[in-house]
Amino acid sequence: MSSIFTRLIPPTLGRDLPASFVVFLVAMPLCMGIAIASGVPAERGLITGVIGGIVVGFLAGSPLQVSGPAAGLAVIVFEFVREHGVDALGPVLVAAGAIQLLAGAMRVGGWFRAISPAVVHGMLAGIGILIVLAQIHVLTDALPKANGLDNLVAIPAAFFNFVSGPNGNRPGAVIVGLVTIVAMIGWERIRPVKLKLLPGALVGVLAGTLVADLGAMAVKRVEVPENILSAVALPASGDWSRLTEPAMIIMALTLAVVASAESLLSAAAVDRMHDGPRTQYNRELGAQGVGNILCGLAGGLPMTGVIVRSSANVQAGAASRASTILHGSWILAFLLVLPMVLKLVPTAALAGILVVTGWRLVSPAHAFHLHERYGLATAAIWLATMVMVVATDLLTGVLTGLVLSLLQVIPHFVRGPLKIEGGAAKTVQGGTIEAVPELRLSGSATFLQLPHLNEALERTPEGTPVRLAAENLRHVDHTCLEMLREWATRRAKSGARVEITGGGASGLHHSLAAVAHAAPKD
Repeated sequence: MSSIFTRLIPPTLGRDLPASFVVFLVAMPLCMGIAIASGVPAERGLITGVIGGIVVGFLAGSPLQVSGPAAGLAVIVFEFVREHGVDALGPVLVAAGAIQLLAGAMRVGGWFRAISPAVVHGMLAGIGILIVLAQIHVLTDALPKANGLDNLVAIPAAFFNFVSGPNGNRPGAVIVGLVTIVAMIGWERIRPVKLKLLPGALVGVLAGTLVADLGAMAVKRVEVPENILSAVALPASGDWSRLTEPAMIIMALTLAVVASAESLLSAAAVDRMHDGPRTQYNRELGAQGVGNILCGLAGGLPMTGVIVRSSANVQAGAASRASTILHGSWILAFLLVLPMVLKLVPTAALAGILVVTGWRLVSPAHAFHLHERYGLATAAIWLATMVMVVATDLLTGVLTGLVLSLLQVIPHFVRGPLKIEGGAAKTVQGGTIEAVPELRLSGSATFLQLPHLNEALERTPEGTPVRLAAENLRHVDHTCLEMLREWATRRAKSGARVEITGGGASGLHHSLAAVAHAAPKD
C-alpha cells in the first residue's frame, strides 16, 4: 500500500506544492494583463495559463520552466487582432503550433540557440518599448493605437484627455496605475525575508484594486465570464479557410519562430538557475507546439516558456515538473470557484504591471554589457534590432538583426570554419599523471556552428576535468562565447575542472579564465 502511495505522490511534493502556489500568484495578474495588452478578453490569457501549466508542464523538455502567455508576443497579437479580428487568431495559432511540433520532430530545437543574444535581447527591448508606449494609454482608461509610433505621437493627447477629458474617471485610472507601479517596485525592494516569495506583481494589483475600491473610483474593470468554460470555443469552419491567405501564413511562421526562440532561450536561462536535469530542446519545442495547438482550439493566446514565472518557480524551491502542473491547476480551480473576484481588478492596475514588465524587457544595462564584453559592433546589432522593431514591425527587426549578425561573422567563417577534434591529454595532478578528455578547437567559432559545438561539449563526461585546446582558434563570436561561458559555469558548479590552453587571440581564454579557475582543483 505504501509503495502505491509513493508512486502516486512524488517525493518532492513538499517542495513543489508551495512553489506552485507562488507561481500561481505571479501568473494570475500577468495572464490577465498580457491578454488585455493583446487586445483580447482577460479569460483568453488565463486559458493559456491553464494549458501551459497542466499540458505543457507535463510534456515539457525543461521540467522547471513555466509556460503561458508572454508579454513579448502581446504586441504582435494586438496588431494582428486589430487588423484581422480575434476569430482569425485560433487557426493561425494551430498552424504555428503544428510548425513547432514538426520542428521538434525534425530535431531543429538546438538551432534556435544559435540566434545571436544581441538579436534576441534587441527584439525583447523593442517589444518592451512598444508595451510601455501602449500601456501608457491604458493607464488613462483609453485604448492604445495600432502601432508603437502612433502610440508615441498620441501621448500628448492622452495627457490632455487625462486632465480634461469628459469620458470616465481618467485621473482615477492614472492614480490606480501609479499606485500599482509604486507598490510593485517598492515591495520588491523592501519586502522582508520571510515574505520574499510574495510576488511584487500581486502586491501591486492588490494595492491598485484597494485604492480603486476605497475611493469608489469609476474606472474600467476586468471583464470575465461567470463560467470560464463558456469562453472555450472551437474556431468556426469559415475561419479555417483563411489559412490560405498570405497574411495568415506569415503570422503563423512569425509566431512559431519568435515563440520557439523565446521558449528555448528561456529554458537555457532556467538551466543556469539550478543543477537538476538539463533541457531537452527538441522535446521542449514539441511540447510548446502541442500547447499552442490546444490554445488555438480553445480560444487562448500564443504561449511560450516565460522567464519571470520560471525564475519564480526555481527561486521558490521547485524540484520537478509537478510544480508547473499544479500552478496550472490552481489557475483553473480559481476560475471555476472565484471568477467574480477578478471583476474587481482595474485594467489600469494590470497596465501598471505591464509598464514595469516592458521596461525590464528593454534592459539598457544589457546593451552596456554587450558593448563592454563584445565591442561596439555587437551592441550596434542590439540597437539596430530594437529600433527596427519599434519603427517597423517585429519580423523586420529580427531579420535586420540576423542579417547584421551574418555580415559580422562571414569574414571569419570564410577564412576557416570551426573544427572540433576529440581526444585525451595527459596532465599532472598531485604528482600523478592522469588523462583528461580534450577538445581541440581550430578555425572560427560562429553562431553558424553553435549546435555542433554545443553537441561536442555536452558529449564530454560529467564530473571529470575537461581541457579546451584553443591554440589554433582564431575567433569566437559572442553567441558561441556566451554558450561556452554557460557550459563552463555549469561544469565549475559541479566541481569539474575546465582547463584552457591558448585561445588568447580569439578572446576565449580571457573570457573563460575566471569561470574555469572558479572550479575546485582536484
